[in-house]
Amino acid sequence: MDFNFSEEQIQLADAVGRWVEKAYPFERRLEISRNGGFSEEAYQSLAELGLCGLLTSDAYDGMDQGPVEAMVVMEQLGAGLVIEPIAQTWIASALIQAFGSETLKSDWLPSLAGGTQRIAVALNERAGRYRWQVCETHANNDQLTGHKHVVLGGADANAYLVSAMHNDQLALYLVANGAAGLRAEPYATQDGGRAVDLYLKDTPAILVTADGLTAGAAAEAMGIAWLCAEGVGIMERMLAITVDYMNTRQQFGKTIASFQALRHRVADVKMALELARSMSYYATLKLNAVPEERDQAMARAKVQLGQSMRLVGQACIQLHGGIGVTDEVAISHYFKRLTQMEMQCGDTLHHLGRVSDQMQATAGVFA
Repeated sequence: MDFNFSEEQIQLADAVGRWVEKAYPFERRLEISRNGGFSEEAYQSLAELGLCGLLTSDAYDGMDQGPVEAMVVMEQLGAGLVIEPIAQTWIASALIQAFGSETLKSDWLPSLAGGTQRIAVALNERAGRYRWQVCETHANNDQLTGHKHVVLGGADANAYLVSAMHNDQLALYLVANGAAGLRAEPYATQDGGRAVDLYLKDTPAILVTADGLTAGAAAEAMGIAWLCAEGVGIMERMLAITVDYMNTRQQFGKTIASFQALRHRVADVKMALELARSMSYYATLKLNAVPEERDQAMARAKVQLGQSMRLVGQACIQLHGGIGVTDEVAISHYFKRLTQMEMQCGDTLHHLGRVSDQMQATAGVFA
């Protein structure tokens, strides 16, 4: 299998990386976080680069790219700790494109691709924890009643894709922000972004698909794959920041990068990073596989991502010493983001259980 990127994919990664370096330095990210966790200007810049419509068909003004292009973009955005919810836009666009009516596609996909409107995906509820299939929200005559928990990107969304039970079957609906009976309670998240809890009471909605299980599984798979890619970008940047610090910080008249024990820690970090990178590639390449194979791959990738993030995050903070946990240095904000990512789309233990459940009695070792 050829893991080399094409010339176009390399150019895409370089373009996004240059934008992050010039337009989204750490100081700007801090300012955005302190001012509410979202910048309309930064989001419009992403739209101007074509990133909002990266996965949308060119029939709806998108770039018509694939999972690998999304992966290389998320690595670069992760390296810059970009907080704007671009992945939520991709997931919403993909769900509408795959399951929505032609009217929904025409009404929403061009504006999503152009960055003029945003949709957040609302699947999780308190009772279900990481199991989005557990749904107490119900639909009656295209009116929804229920509660959705931790809707990332929802504070600045124009609409929501909401799962609800209809005739004892999970379905997916589109709910406009500001619809009657909808109350959105926004709050800050630990990584500097924003989320909302949604409360619906006889809220009018448009049915997107009656097959909410298939749509929800696709949304979760995309979320995990792009979290893995973002995590790789974050960990790679953390390693670079830590190595730079070790080459300047002196102890006993020498830079701490010369101490063998610390060099061994850096080697451990590099190994964990490369394990995460390989599983990120694996998750991306399995996004278009049959659902059972795809879901198995996502659970495996999320387990490795969680293990790598913990090792890399803790080691890089420890190699910095006490300054590593202060708000003034970038490394602490990268660590916060990794910590929150570990709990998105199911934490490590949740997915370890899924991997265990998917194993056969022989684990494939014996015929």
